[in-house]
Amino acid sequence: MQGIPACPAVAFLALGCGCLAAQDPRPETVLADTGQVQCYSDRRPLDEPRTGEAFFGQDGQYEGLPPAYRDNGDGTVSDLQTGLMWSKAVDAAKVGLEEAEAQARALRLGGHSDWRVPTIKELYSLIDFRGFTGFSAQGFHGPAPADAIPFINTDCFDFRYGAVEAGERYIDAQWLSSTRYTGTTMGGAATLFGVNFADGRIKGYPVSGFKGKEKKFFVRFVRGPAYGVNRFRDAGDGTVVDEATGLVWAKADSARPLTWEQALRYAEGLELAGHSDWRLPNAKELQMLVDYTRAPDTTGSAAIDPLFQATKVVNEAGQKDYPFYWTSTTHLDGPEPANSAAYIAFGRAIGKMDGKVLDVHGAGAQRSDPKTGRAAIGHGPQGDARRVENFARAVRGGVAVLRTAPPAAADPAAYPLTVRADGRSYRPAPVNFAAQAPPPQKAGGGGPDRGAGFLQRLDKDGDGRVSRAEFDGPPDRFTVHDRDGDGFISAAEAPQGPPPGGGGGPPR
Repeated sequence: MQGIPACPAVAFLALGCGCLAAQDPRPETVLADTGQVQCYSDRRPLDEPRTGEAFFGQDGQYEGLPPAYRDNGDGTVSDLQTGLMWSKAVDAAKVGLEEAEAQARALRLGGHSDWRVPTIKELYSLIDFRGFTGFSAQGFHGPAPADAIPFINTDCFDFRYGAVEAGERYIDAQWLSSTRYTGTTMGGAATLFGVNFADGRIKGYPVSGFKGKEKKFFVRFVRGPAYGVNRFRDAGDGTVVDEATGLVWAKADSARPLTWEQALRYAEGLELAGHSDWRLPNAKELQMLVDYTRAPDTTGSAAIDPLFQATKVVNEAGQKDYPFYWTSTTHLDGPEPANSAAYIAFGRAIGKMDGKVLDVHGAGAQRSDPKTGRAAIGHGPQGDARRVENFARAVRGGVAVLRTAPPAAADPAAYPLTVRADGRSYRPAPVNFAAQAPPPQKAGGGGPDRGAGFLQRLDKDGDGRVSRAEFDGPPDRFTVHDRDGDGFISAAEAPQGPPPGGGGGPPR
């Protein structure tokens, strides 16, 4: 190993501690951990809950194989867990699938000629849920905010945000996969899956793109053994074993929708096939379960092997469909970073575009929902449905183990890592959750602290936000202030400035 640089954040894992040998025999398909070690409630960071306490059993409490990379010094990066080798750089010019496949065939990076465009499971193996979308008062159309952290290890891989100077949004950082959606999105469009490493999501993107132009992506090439091919076996006891990953799955799901906290409790409390060590899967574990050859429109099924039972639901368009399933992974996003968790859509990933409710991102997409609140539709650029209550499927086995002691305090300088964005480098500030709390109200009320006074006056249950039931103004004004459609008015959404007419009364 002498002379081969290792990525600073993982050097001890790759070269010095023998962690890899300790896990032998290794499964055919190795799932590196999501990177998430912090625990969260439905609102904010949380000290690790104990057995039986609320929010026990989440991603941050389970330790898997830590991500481990080696920079080979020749433009390639080796993933020491999955066995895949990746191109390190990212070209500013985005490409479509045909152009990317031609580039892969011609590529001789590191002396190798067997490069390919990654599948969606290969590409998603790189996601790191220490990322944070960030929050900017300018929305997504300004430069990347200082608190944004990409969902990929930028010590090891080059990264770019969208080219704001060319009219893109900073979150237009979608990376290309070779996986085509077997259904269609946006009312009939052929669709490719990609991973957005700026906002930590998998979505299906219409090949025709916006206004008939071909959708183009950043691309990172891969080589190595086939990755992410499941080998399922029905164990005959209500479980299905994936011989490829070593994970054991409950054959049936929860049969009813649950909040995120309820889903954690459901999985941790499950007794099945003589075992009680069930858990809610993290985002990488659950995504590995997706069968991307299946979709409701083409196979009449969920995007999962038919050995599994998937509860049928009726979606927001009135169609027979299949559920979103919770993961145990918190998805840090927007002005209230801890309030959402990642889910995988095993049915259509529903949204509302131009007044029509339709499949906007495809079965197999990974998005996120608020952990509490009220169901709504119309969130984000594609009008995502936000269900708040999703289904659960429990898992056990593999290499993940419940941590018995809290992790060592992280060095604040060690992460976030240096980020390359639009040709410049900077080190974004860590997410400041304390800054999300409303400031104390000044004596006399009014002025810039009216938002805090609004919460103090109406937040009767003390959860730091105002529900529709707590709101005392006209119902249409609640909708105006609830900008993210989650059924609550947060501190960031509370009305600011002096009350209309110089006095009190309902917000306008």
